[in-house]
Amino acid sequence: MKAVVFHDVGDIRLDEVPEPRIEAPTDAIVRITASAICGTDLHFVRGTVSEMKPGTILGHEGVGIVEELGEDVRNLEIGDRVVIPSTIACGNCSYCRAGYYAQCDTANPNGKAAGTSFFGGPAATGPFNGLQAEKARIPFANIGLVKLPPEISDDQAILLSDIFPTGYFGADMAGIKDGDTVAVFGCGPVGLFAIASARLMGAGRIFAIDQFDDRLRMARKQGAEVIDFNREDPVEAIKRLTDGIGVDRAIDAVGVDAEHGLCGHRSEAKPVSDQPQGADGSWKPGDAPAQALEWAVQSLAKAGTLSIIGVYPPDAMTFPIGMAMNRNLTITMGNCHHRKYIPKLIEMVMAKRIDPAQILTQVKPMNDVIAAFKAFDRRENGWVKVELLPQSTRSDDAADSARGEERLDDAIADTFPASDPTTMQNPKR
Repeated sequence: MKAVVFHDVGDIRLDEVPEPRIEAPTDAIVRITASAICGTDLHFVRGTVSEMKPGTILGHEGVGIVEELGEDVRNLEIGDRVVIPSTIACGNCSYCRAGYYAQCDTANPNGKAAGTSFFGGPAATGPFNGLQAEKARIPFANIGLVKLPPEISDDQAILLSDIFPTGYFGADMAGIKDGDTVAVFGCGPVGLFAIASARLMGAGRIFAIDQFDDRLRMARKQGAEVIDFNREDPVEAIKRLTDGIGVDRAIDAVGVDAEHGLCGHRSEAKPVSDQPQGADGSWKPGDAPAQALEWAVQSLAKAGTLSIIGVYPPDAMTFPIGMAMNRNLTITMGNCHHRKYIPKLIEMVMAKRIDPAQILTQVKPMNDVIAAFKAFDRRENGWVKVELLPQSTRSDDAADSARGEERLDDAIADTFPASDPTTMQNPKR
């Protein structure tokens, strides 16, 4: 079968690989009908998150059809259409039973203290082969697969695998209540879903901070008050627009890429478009405070809450702790407990409270995946969220380009958001 395989920093390939097999009684094999490219994938390819194991299949977003079941998977049938939560959980340990699926004690083979396990990640997460493939093995399938009603399309369902739950999780952790003023840093897909989720939770005002016109337009159409940090200092703008008070809640939907360009620091992380030269020289985070975090802390009102859902590597060691402590800020953070939120979000989509598919701007067959990675890595205009079709090899650039433009126009017209972490850099500093 075909799959997107990590070989080295800056080096991913569409390879022919063996098909997955049932390895445990709780496994399932799923034929993937939709996958996606996420900003988190770019962290691995660029080397900003290290220790990726060569040969790992990338991707942690998936929708598909159940083809095989282990004998202990008793709540599914062959032929069921399912969405795959990005994080892997057993469903039995005390953390899973308390709803902390991202901190499952059992799923990560590196041990209880190893933390979150997810598809297509670095060595510390398992690693487990990912979902940018024609088929995938799903461990703990009775928990790790959620059946989809026929009314929900693949285009909608692929956003339920990771980024919609992550945006909702960020808003939930922020403790948003009716009337709250919220700032969302980063208007890629996750940030746009954080904006949408803040609206669903009753936020009174939402500020959206980014530098890309297409993402800011989508945020504005949701009713957010947009701030282009290339044109003005976002902290000063928020303070002025809130009469000097600041926001009640701030969400960092950016992560490690926020460090690029900060205070003259130049990233040496290799983009997807570069030829591989090995991991030596790839940028190591942790030597400067992340820009989005710094802005978020400065923008919060006293006793406000900061929610961090942007991805940071374990060796990121800097944070404006003194400023946060002296202003009595509450800080929440972590990886999304996808299995907790997906059933609730399916109900919201069924009730037509939100249509997540509005953020899709490109749909690409598997043969075009490397070119799609490169375009997404370059932050080309209109490339907000890319869906992959692992079962399709047909490439029609003109038709797909027209479909992408139509999708972007529809998304803006229908006032809906999106979010993979966008680079937050301040060229004025």
